[in-house]
Amino acid sequence: MKVILLSDVSKVGKKGAIVEVADGYARNFLIRNRLAVQATAKSLEILDEQKVQQKLNEKEMEAKARETASQLEKIMLQFSVKSGKEGRVFGSVSTKQIAQELERKHGIHIDKRKILDTAPIQSLGVTNVRIELFKDVIGTIRVQVTGKE
Repeated sequence: MKVILLSDVSKVGKKGAIVEVADGYARNFLIRNRLAVQATAKSLEILDEQKVQQKLNEKEMEAKARETASQLEKIMLQFSVKSGKEGRVFGSVSTKQIAQELERKHGIHIDKRKILDTAPIQSLGVTNVRIELFKDVIGTIRVQVTGKE
């Protein structure tokens, strides 16, 4: 029986895939647990509409990500860490701090896991930090770290 998967099913396929499975497996497990629907002309038509809608949503999200990337280019975040003589730093600036500061001061919500430069910033001066906003859309912000004794 041909079915359209409504969610990812281990060892069967991904969401939206049309797969051929045993009749009993389809009726007794996949369809009953709402993991799949039978592949009929109407359900295939609905699947095509959903794929078109998903592509439109992805294009819209990519446009928003590009807009956010252009906003990020203009931003410089400033942090102050303890430092000793000769510019030795006793602290660091983490990705969590960068994400929080970006949200607090500029209202841009970024998941800290999307920051590509994952190592904490442990040097004084200006550092460029790359952030992945969407597939193949990367924004860059500048982070300035100053020392205080």
